[in-house]
Amino acid sequence: MLNQTCYALGANRSCIRELFEYGRARAALVGEENVFDFSLGNPSIPAPAQVDDAIREILVDTDSLKVHGYTSAVGDLSARTAIAQDLNARFDANCAPEDLFLCGGAAPALIAVLRSLAVEGGEALAIAPYFPEYKPFAESSGLRFRAVSPDVPAFQIRLEAVEAALTPNTQAVILNSPNNPSGVVYTAKTLEALAALLTKKASEFGHPIYIISDEPYRELVYGVTVPWLPHIYPDTIVCYSYSKSLSLPGERIGYVYVPQAAADSRELYAAIAGAARACGHVCAPSLWQQVIARCASLRPDLKAYDRNRLTLWQGLTRLGYEVARPDGAFYLFVKAPRGDANAFSEKAKKKDLLLVPGDGFGCPGWFRLCYCVSYDTICRSLPVFGELIR
Repeated sequence: MLNQTCYALGANRSCIRELFEYGRARAALVGEENVFDFSLGNPSIPAPAQVDDAIREILVDTDSLKVHGYTSAVGDLSARTAIAQDLNARFDANCAPEDLFLCGGAAPALIAVLRSLAVEGGEALAIAPYFPEYKPFAESSGLRFRAVSPDVPAFQIRLEAVEAALTPNTQAVILNSPNNPSGVVYTAKTLEALAALLTKKASEFGHPIYIISDEPYRELVYGVTVPWLPHIYPDTIVCYSYSKSLSLPGERIGYVYVPQAAADSRELYAAIAGAARACGHVCAPSLWQQVIARCASLRPDLKAYDRNRLTLWQGLTRLGYEVARPDGAFYLFVKAPRGDANAFSEKAKKKDLLLVPGDGFGCPGWFRLCYCVSYDTICRSLPVFGELIR
């Protein structure tokens, strides 16, 4: 006997991964330069030089047992201190090392938080478009997953839809800004209105409604500011990953931040630690904790992404595509001509142009493009986009 839910997740791979694997197979046949693969959000700028320098210094100067040994389950104190100092310097966060729990990236951080909130009958909301893994993360944690319909074409938040979805069973609302897949950054006005609504509903329901702020793209913004949510809504839990900001997606290092001002913050932190323990997500990789202790204040050089963003956004707009305003991350969300993103994706595949339909993001009729590719790929793909829209 097998767990059929787990079997279904393993047997039916995500559309994103299937497209990526298809692209690799096609590249082997027709040449990598002839495949325009916009499927996977894999950073295309290298990690900052200081990261590589830190790795070398740690391996040379630090005792091997310390480099590769266990740390505290909640994370090495030096790493948590460096992260707290960075948050305080940037956001006046009033963060202490004891408020941080280090994880192997944002995924186990989100799972630990969701499990910590999984009371009987509990629900988690996500604002469409949303990262598809939120649904299995929530449901495997014991929460009912509910999607809030998108605010098309601005892709901010439809407050009336959120209010209609809130029930006494709502434990949390998952937010992702800058957003994957839309590249939209939620404005302070949007977040303040959401905070007011959740504050009212939490009082009405008689229990906190937490915002789980999934922030792997926090540093990837272009001419806008990402509001610091805990200042707007104290009952915010921040989940962060260095995968995108430091171009380390294969290394798996991130954290959960539980602000002291959040409701039941110490009990909540303990529940998150307990959930991580139950999942086996304890002791994030020691080497990478030591790297972050030295590199927490580094920021990415976004010039290459910004050039890609502007070239693709402006090029598609000139061709007649409707594109959500991409102020952050490295994604464009595009309305499918004639409305069927799956049919358009299949049509594009025949020209070795790989794009991800928006159905899995809770937004049919749109498709996602990852512009963390070479500039040459973007330039050479635009004529193909032109052929497809005719």
